[in-house]
Amino acid sequence: MNQTHSEQPTRILLVDDHPMVQGGLSACLSFYDDIEIVGMTHDGKDALEKALILKPDVILMDISMPSMNGIDATEIITDRLEDTKVLIFSMHDSAEFVTSSIQAGASGYILKDTTSEEVYYAIKAVAKGQTHFSSSIAKMLIDKPARDTSQKLTTREQLILTHVAQGKSSKEIARILNISFRTVEAHRRNMKSKLNIESLAELICYAVDHGLVDK
Repeated sequence: MNQTHSEQPTRILLVDDHPMVQGGLSACLSFYDDIEIVGMTHDGKDALEKALILKPDVILMDISMPSMNGIDATEIITDRLEDTKVLIFSMHDSAEFVTSSIQAGASGYILKDTTSEEVYYAIKAVAKGQTHFSSSIAKMLIDKPARDTSQKLTTREQLILTHVAQGKSSKEIARILNISFRTVEAHRRNMKSKLNIESLAELICYAVDHGLVDK
């Protein structure tokens, strides 16, 4: 069923390493007149390159992919392209993946068993600056106590903390990880808040105690 609107179509970049999923999404979304698929790729690193060139309104992003996973790609893309929204489209329904995706800047998270109609409405919602989550994901976020999401560092935070503990500056870390200085600084503030730590020395002690760097 086609959707007819006077507004410009929402420009979409599809990112998924499964050809059948990518093909199915493309076929389903082609029924909507107000959706335009401007590109497709199966790899997070290539998604970053295409996003910087195409500047899509929404990226439908898988998580598990070669070269660069969808969460890391999301963090870099949302940092560099303020007007591009990322909607995670994944088979993973664990709290760790969902929380990491949100922290990386994703505007929504839907599961691959959702209907094509929900995918459409999720895309349109995040394009307007709203959020959208599959019902089971939304319920998990509501039910999960806040303390559970704040006591464990994300994979990205652990990586940054490792570099911090090795004596690298935020500018050096930003260059190594291909992210902005502002993003590194934000992660450092978040880690201190999560761990109730004030000083750099305490951060380094935490990294050593938890095996992130050698003693």
